[in-house]
Amino acid sequence: MLDKPLTSINWPSYQQTLSETGFTVLPSLISPDECRELANLFNTPALFRKSIVMQKYGYGSGEYKYFNYPLPPLVDALRHELFTHIAPVANDWNEKLGIPQRYPTDLDDWLATCHKAGQKRPTALILKYGAGDWNALHQDIYGELYFPFQAVLFLNQPGQDFSGGEFVLIEQRPRMQSKAIVLQPGQGQIVLFTTKYRPGKGSRGYHKVGMRHGVSDVKTGQRMTVGLIFHDAA
Repeated sequence: MLDKPLTSINWPSYQQTLSETGFTVLPSLISPDECRELANLFNTPALFRKSIVMQKYGYGSGEYKYFNYPLPPLVDALRHELFTHIAPVANDWNEKLGIPQRYPTDLDDWLATCHKAGQKRPTALILKYGAGDWNALHQDIYGELYFPFQAVLFLNQPGQDFSGGEFVLIEQRPRMQSKAIVLQPGQGQIVLFTTKYRPGKGSRGYHKVGMRHGVSDVKTGQRMTVGLIFHDAA
């Protein structure tokens, strides 16, 4: 059960921030006990379809695991409910950028489209970082179809369970130097952010502003998150 129902959120405000900046930080939605329960799932191999040790692939340092279907109930509920509220922003972005793709407000309808295109593997994941671990800047694109937004749920309390490990967004501004955005959300909070780019308003209309995300070095302790990606993988 969500600690704070998504319907209690002032969605127009967060939708506007997401639309204008490419990211927004939601208030704490998951209780500390639920966060600990989710973190403990990391040690249940049967729940996962694949594990990745980041050092092996040059992705950084740490480990993450992709969940199997069916997803844990809380992860599944968050994925569905968040999608309903951010699909309208995704459609508005595509309209501004002249992209014909439009998204339904029901996640299952969108996933059915992914599955018809051969993208059937679940992409929700759990990530664990210890001292010295980090994640390189990247974009989570798993096939031809992808949803413009994704989310990350923070399972530990910074300053108490770990230090360092900031969530980093890099905005690649056209013909200008890149802009770094550094966030440190609290336990139970969710960051919604763009998967690949956001619309930027220029003198000739809207253009694509590329964005990537990653995690800075964890200094001490253990940092765990759940990643919610709204498209499945090929």
